[in-house]
Amino acid sequence: MADFKRISLILMTSVAGATLAACDGASSVASPGEGVIVVPAPAPAPAPSPTPSPTPAPGTPAASCPTGTTDAGVVGSFRGCRLPALITSLTLQKLPGVAYEINGRVDVGVDRGGAGTAGTAGNLTIQPGVIVYANTTNSDNDFLVVNRGSTIAAEGTASQPIIFTAQQNLTGGVTDESQGLWGGIILAGRAPISNCNLSGVTGGSANCENVVEGTGNALYGGATPGDNSGVMRYVQVRYSGTVISPANELQGVTTGGVGSGTRLEYIQIHNSSDDGIEIFGGTHNGRYWVVTGADDDSIDTDVGWKGFIQFAIAIQKPGNATSDNYVMEIDSNNNEDATPRQNGRIANFTFVHTSTGTNAGLRLRGGADFTFVNGIFVSGRPCLNVLAGTTDNGGKSTIRAANAAIDEQGPPVFRSNYFACTGALSAETAVNSITVTNAEQEALVDAGTNNVKTGTAANALTSGYLPGTGAAGVTAFNASTLNPSGTSFLVNTSYIGAISGPSDTWYQGWTCNSNRANFGAAGSACTTVPIS
Repeated sequence: MADFKRISLILMTSVAGATLAACDGASSVASPGEGVIVVPAPAPAPAPSPTPSPTPAPGTPAASCPTGTTDAGVVGSFRGCRLPALITSLTLQKLPGVAYEINGRVDVGVDRGGAGTAGTAGNLTIQPGVIVYANTTNSDNDFLVVNRGSTIAAEGTASQPIIFTAQQNLTGGVTDESQGLWGGIILAGRAPISNCNLSGVTGGSANCENVVEGTGNALYGGATPGDNSGVMRYVQVRYSGTVISPANELQGVTTGGVGSGTRLEYIQIHNSSDDGIEIFGGTHNGRYWVVTGADDDSIDTDVGWKGFIQFAIAIQKPGNATSDNYVMEIDSNNNEDATPRQNGRIANFTFVHTSTGTNAGLRLRGGADFTFVNGIFVSGRPCLNVLAGTTDNGGKSTIRAANAAIDEQGPPVFRSNYFACTGALSAETAVNSITVTNAEQEALVDAGTNNVKTGTAANALTSGYLPGTGAAGVTAFNASTLNPSGTSFLVNTSYIGAISGPSDTWYQGWTCNSNRANFGAAGSACTTVPIS
């Protein structure tokens, strides 16, 4: 906040029998008659140097916009300050009465290619407490793309999260049922993927790339596992998930080929009309994720992702009746033996699946290799639906034995999970006349340790997301043993689920509350935004 200084001009006049000489200019002394002495009037103070507009009172729009943005008018209690369509270097300051507008597509940098030798790198820095909203009065699809070779530095705090939302959220035009009002955030990186868009290209190579769903031309993929797309911490993404066309949607957060140098922590995605977060290949990890009210999958992973997730809460839209709504879906884009193969490990998760129109709560297909440890899973349907689309290379693709020659790590692994399912543990689905039977799916769970297959919703959770007595009685698995040598992302816990109990508050304060989940008084309602 700028300080304003007043300049006082003090004129000291001493008359002691001397004659004042007249001088030119505004301060000249006029002599109307002989023997009359006229004291000069004070000269006007010089104009002060340009300064920022005065700080507005709380709830009052700022008078102007900071450099690098353009004035988009008043939106609710804020001055809307529009971001440029192309960002090379920009910092969004937390300023009283200012919110920043995404108008159509906004790109950070120009795609640098899989090898990082083309285009122009860009960086977008966002200070804690900043609100970024999509201009939903226009006819365009509004979304943010951080292109390959560029970065975002969006680091909020527990008390001042960064909020990405829709214009209606600033004007009181959303409810707990609002969704799909804008396109969300896309991070495109240069880490390996398996779904190359050109034939004859090797998966995981610098030339193996594809277009991010819903963008038309934002490319992702490369050969840099440690690629860095920046950091997102203490961030909310609300009311996103635009459907461009059937099977062509934008999510809350989309990552494509994002590398392990990227930090994605303390992120809430609320009321996406499609997936909460969808991961297309890459090697990035994530922890402290909260997905509330997703209309499709809460977490969706695809096309060769190799990474870790720990401490994740997913509570879906109440009463959702769509036919393919899973709390987590794991896939391969219909090419089950493409490499790199998916190999994900998820620990300490609490999944609440609400759809009654879906055959199960979690769908695992595409030949993916996955490990689930320390989870609490509640569903009004069977919990698991494991599919295989081919029997090439020695067995049903999703449950066959390990084979290093094809990057196959072996069947899914389940350890220390509490399943509270309705009707059965699993459901069967035939693909290309191949079925992973219920007996085979149950055998996967039985091959693990400390899994409870016949838990109840009442004993799984209390207060909607805290561990119930049944879940609290399960011996936890040491997730740190899953870390590759020399790494330490996954940590050991003494409990299963995302939260140890009432005293564990990592998810409070920086999240927002709704009819999907109320995380406590420290958080505000998702239907409102903080007023500065």
